[in-house]
Formats: sequence, structure tokens, C-alpha cells
Amino acid sequence: MSSADETTSLFEEHRPRLLRLAYRMLGTAAEAEDVVQDAWLRWRQVKTGTVREPGAFLTRVVTRLCLDVMKSARVRRESYVGSWLPEPIVEAEEEGLRLDELTLTLMLALERLSPLERAAFLLHDVFEVPAQEVGAALNRDASAVRQLAVRARRHVRASRPRYPVDRAEGDRIAQAFFQASASGDLVALRSLLANTVVLHSDGGGKVLASLNPIFGVERVLRLFEGLSRKYAGAMARMIRLVRIDGLPGYVSLARDGFLQTTALAIEDGRIIAIYITRNPDKLGRIASMVATEGQTARLQ
Repeated sequence: MSSADETTSLFEEHRPRLLRLAYRMLGTAAEAEDVVQDAWLRWRQVKTGTVREPGAFLTRVVTRLCLDVMKSARVRRESYVGSWLPEPIVEAEEEGLRLDELTLTLMLALERLSPLERAAFLLHDVFEVPAQEVGAALNRDASAVRQLAVRARRHVRASRPRYPVDRAEGDRIAQAFFQASASGDLVALRSLLANTVVLHSDGGGKVLASLNPIFGVERVLRLFEGLSRKYAGAMARMIRLVRIDGLPGYVSLARDGFLQTTALAIEDGRIIAIYITRNPDKLGRIASMVATEGQTARLQ
């Protein structure tokens, strides 16, 4: 094998893991791919055989690149219109972006952490990187890494699901929720929602979406009642039941014809949180999937 082939082979071996790390750090698949591509360009400049542990080296490179991106990303988030949700990754998409147990709910909890806390938690707790290696990636000693990870755990502990929902039950509830919300059946909706349910809707200021989270079953029911009146006669269309960042959900065409994803956090058989992504900038990958299945969706 030539030196160039060996360089490529080593990088491709680690690419799926690097993509997962970058996506979990940044919340955007496109930015994750840009970071990993940048890491590849840097890796090409390294002489084959001079790096003892390629995986650890590439993890350090990707982590530092992500921290740089996060500085500007935080500025963008501060001016973001409405609720911000991570770009939805569904099962039909690239395997490398979804093979871990960090759900959308936990990713939102990570958004409340500092970049260093987020990196320490992901590397140490999720990707099981030893503290010494995490410290090398963050330019911190091992004890500082452990402190960062401890602080991060406190923030995300409450967001961990107490009881994972099995696939069949998640699909059943997602299907029932789609049918009830699409038909405006408020009685059926009420039976599916927890009293403390919260709805997040991300339109990015580009399509109609709630600007702020909606708390409580009565307010969520009023929202769906209003949508039913506004779009009377129009039909939503289910495209596919999927897992969205680890949560039960579906891809659909809403009554206004726009593509959207809906993810559901479920506890004790009731929906405790609804995450609806409508921002077309975050749905390009899913739009391509929809197009291959012969569906027609509005994206702007």
C-alpha cells in the first residue's frame, strides 16, 4: 500500500466517529462535515508513521476545530429567530452521524453548557476518551477535565430519559399523535399529552413556527386547535415514521405543504416534549430523501 493510500485508509477508518463527535458538538451536520473535511486536509500534511495514535490525534484536531466554530456559532444562536433545534438526523441518513445514545433532548441540554464543558462531557462520557487524552485535546490537565465533566453531568442529568421507549411503543404513539394533530382531534391529542408537555418549533424565521416554547397541555391544545381552523380542509401527509436523534418521530408534509420533522420525548406512555423542525436550512438532507420517494415538499 502506498503512503497516500495508507493515509486515506487510516482517516476513513476514523471518519464515522469524527462525524459523530463534530455533529454532537455543533448540532449541524453540514458544519460537522466541514470540520471533518478540514481535519482531513490537516491529516494529509502529516507524514505517515509519525503519529503513534491516529485516532487520538484526529480527535484532538476535530475537537479544537469544533471549539473554534462554536465561538461564532454562539453569536449566531443569540440572533437566531425563535427556538433553535439541532439539525434532525434520521435513520435513513448517513450511519456515521447517528450511532450513539445521545438523544435530541440531551443535545439541547448540552447547548446550555460552555464549549469546554460540552467537549469534556462528549469526549469523556459519551465517546469514552480517557481523561488524559481529553486534556490534550482541550489543553487542560486531567483533573480539570474531570471537573468540567462533573459540572456538565449535573446540567444534563435531569434530561436523561428515565425509561427508554421501545421501538413499537414509540412508533404507536408517534402515529397516533400525527393522526390526532393532523385531524384536529383534540380529545385524542389530550389523551396522548402529559399535563406538563412543552412544544418547541424551529422555523428559523423562514417559515411559520412558534417563536417561543409552548408550555402545558392546554396551550399546546389551543395551538393545534388554531392550526386546524386556519388550514381547514388541507391535509397533512405522513412520509415516514423514523427515529430523530434517538427519539420516536416522523417526517411529514404539514398542511401548508412545508416539509417538517417531529420528534417526541415520551415518559410513562405520555408525550412530555414535542420538537418540530421546519427551518428549510436544516432539512436539505431530508428533502433529498423525500424527493427520491416521489414526494413534493415546499422548502421556502
